[in-house]
Amino acid sequence: MTLPVALSGSDVIGQAKTGTGKTLGFGLPLLERVTVPADVEAGRAAPEKLTDAPQALIVVPTRELCQQVTNDLLTAGKARNVRVLAIYGGRAYEPQVEALKKGVDVIVGTPGRLLDLAGQRKLDLSHIRVLVLDEADEMLDLGFLPDVERIITMLPPKRQTMLFSATMPGAVISLARRYMSQPTHINATSPDDEGTTVKNTVQHVYRAHNMDKPEMLSRILQADGRGLAMVFCRTKRTAADIADQLEKRGFASGAVHGDLGQGAREQALRAFRNGKVDVLVCTDVAARGIDVEGVTHVINYQSPEDEKTYLHRIGRTGRAGAKGIAITLVDWDDIPRWQLINKALDLKFPDPVETYSTSPHLYEELDIPAGTKGVLPRADRTRAGLRAEQVEDLGETGGRGRKSAASTPAPREERPPRTPRQRRRTRAGSTLEEGAVIVPAPAPAAETAGDDAEPRTPRRRRRARAAVAEAVTETAVAVAEAPVAEAPVAEPAPAAEAEPAAEAKPRRRRTRATAAKEGVAAPVAPAPAAEPVVDFQTVAMAAPVAEPVATKPRRRTRVVKPADEVDFQIAPVAEPATETKPRRRTRAAAKPKTETVAAPAEDAAETKPRRRRPRAAATTEKAETVAVTEAAPDGEAAPAKPRRRRSRATAAATAETPEG
Repeated sequence: MTLPVALSGSDVIGQAKTGTGKTLGFGLPLLERVTVPADVEAGRAAPEKLTDAPQALIVVPTRELCQQVTNDLLTAGKARNVRVLAIYGGRAYEPQVEALKKGVDVIVGTPGRLLDLAGQRKLDLSHIRVLVLDEADEMLDLGFLPDVERIITMLPPKRQTMLFSATMPGAVISLARRYMSQPTHINATSPDDEGTTVKNTVQHVYRAHNMDKPEMLSRILQADGRGLAMVFCRTKRTAADIADQLEKRGFASGAVHGDLGQGAREQALRAFRNGKVDVLVCTDVAARGIDVEGVTHVINYQSPEDEKTYLHRIGRTGRAGAKGIAITLVDWDDIPRWQLINKALDLKFPDPVETYSTSPHLYEELDIPAGTKGVLPRADRTRAGLRAEQVEDLGETGGRGRKSAASTPAPREERPPRTPRQRRRTRAGSTLEEGAVIVPAPAPAAETAGDDAEPRTPRRRRRARAAVAEAVTETAVAVAEAPVAEAPVAEPAPAAEAEPAAEAKPRRRRTRATAAKEGVAAPVAPAPAAEPVVDFQTVAMAAPVAEPVATKPRRRTRVVKPADEVDFQIAPVAEPATETKPRRRTRAAAKPKTETVAAPAEDAAETKPRRRRPRAAATTEKAETVAVTEAAPDGEAAPAKPRRRRSRATAAATAETPEG
C-alpha cells in the first residue's frame, strides 16, 4: 500500500504492526529516488545530478536498529551499487568521516551523532531529497524529538518526508503536521488479523514471584521446540544479572543493554544471529526493529512500562508470517500496571494465574518435559557461547567498552628492567649528600661491596622546633639534677648550671608562698636587691624534681606577695589552716595577721589591687607596714593575706594594741 504513494514523491505516514515489513516499505522508494552512476550510464539521469553528498537520510532511535536498517538497504541496493553508511555513537569518528569524504548516497543514523558531525561541518545535508523518520514514537519517548527538529531545520525545504511507526502518539502527529506537506496516512492491517497484536503470536501471562523467576525462566527455556529466545528486562542491572545466572546454569546467553560498550553489544547480536548464543537477555533498546530469523520465544521477565513497549517486545517473534510464543511474568507489585496494559490492548488476561516453577499447568501449556530442572543438562550444551564471537575494535568513545588488542599492554616478562630514578632531596635549602638518597641501590652492587661498604646513616625526618626544645630541656634538667643528688640541700647550685634549666623550662604561676608550702629552704641572709632572679632560680633548682604539689589546681585565696629582695623560710604547720578559712573574718582574727606583714605595701598594692578602700585607710596601712617591718627581729617575715572592708577605726585600734 505504501509503494505507489511513496514512489510518486508524496509525503507518507505509515502505520502497521511489527513484523510486517515497514523497512522495505520506505527503503525501496528511497533507493529509487537516489541518483547513482549506474543511472547515468543507463541514461535515466543527467550527469549533473551526481554528487558525493548524501541524498537520503533515515533517522532511527537506537544503534541496533540503525545497523539493521543499514544492512537491509545494502542488500536491497546491491544491484545498483548504492553506497549506504551507518552513523551512530559508540564508534570512532575517523572511519565515519573518511567514508563521508569518499562519498555516500544514503545515511542511516541516530540523532546525536548526526548533530555532532553536522555541527563540525563534516556532514553536508544540503542535498537531501528524502527524509525518513523510523520509529518516531520511540524517539519521542527517548526525548529525541528536539534533536530531530534541529536536524530537519538543516535540510532543504523542498524534500519528501516519510514517517513510519507501529504506534502514533499525539506528539508524533503534531510533528508530522508541522514538517510534512499534505501527508497520506496509511494504516495497514490484515483482514483476518483483529486487534493490535499479531495473530500468529501465542501469548501467556503468569503471576510469578520475583525469587522464583530465575528457576521458572530456566525451565521455560528447556521447552520442546524452542529455538532462539529473547528475554526482556526493565533495568540494565537486572539484564546483566539474569545473563550471568543463565550462563552459570549452562545456557549460552548474551546481554545487550546500555551499560555495555558498543563492541560488546554488537558482539552479542552477531553471536545471536549466528546461532552461537540462543538466549539474548536485553533491555528495551533491542525491542525496536530487531529482526532475527528463528526467534520462537519472547519472555518478558519484568512487566513492560506501557502497551507500546509490550507490542514491540512480543513483535520480535511471529515475524513475516512465522509463529511465536510470548510469555509474560508479572510480579505482584506489577499487577496494576499489567491491568492497564491488558485494558488498552483488549487482551484476555486481566487476572493472571498464580504460577510457580513446579506448577503443573506451566509444564502443560509450554510443552516442558516432565522432570525438568533449572540447570541445563550437559548433553544439551551444544552452543559455542558468547566467547566464540570475536569482539570488533570500534575505537569506542567514552571508555565503557572493552579495550582492543592493540591497546593491550605488553606482558610483564617482555618489558626491560626499569632503572630506578635518582632523586635529589633537599632539606632547608641545602642539597643532601649522595649517600642519603632514598632510592635503594641494586642488589648486585650491594653484594660486591662486601664489608668495605660503609653503613648508611639513616636520615632524620621532620625534626620540629618543639622536639629540639624538648631535647635541650631534658639535657639541662639532667645537668641540673647531678649536683642536687650530691650536695646538701641548703647549699645552692652554681648559677651557670641553673640558667640553662631556667631557660629550658620556666616555672609559671608559682609564688613564693607556694614554694614555702613545698618545703624549700632558703638562706637566712637577705639577697642583694640587684640579683633577685638568680636567688629565685637557685631556690627553684634546689627543689626536688618530682613535684606533685605543683600540679594541683591553684586556690583562689588572695595572698600578698613579698618583695623580691626579702627571703622566706618554711611556714609553720598551723598557718595553712588559717589560709584556707573563708574570706569573712572578724576583727579579732584580723589582729594577729598584721604582725606577719613583711613586704612594703607598695609592692602588695601593685600585685593585688585592693578594692573598696578609701585613700586615707591605704595611707595608714603603708605607715603601719613600714613600722612593723623595721621592728621585726632578724628580718624575718611571713606572708599575710589581704584584708577587705577595713575601716579607719579598725586600723587605729590595731595600732594601739601592745602587740602592734
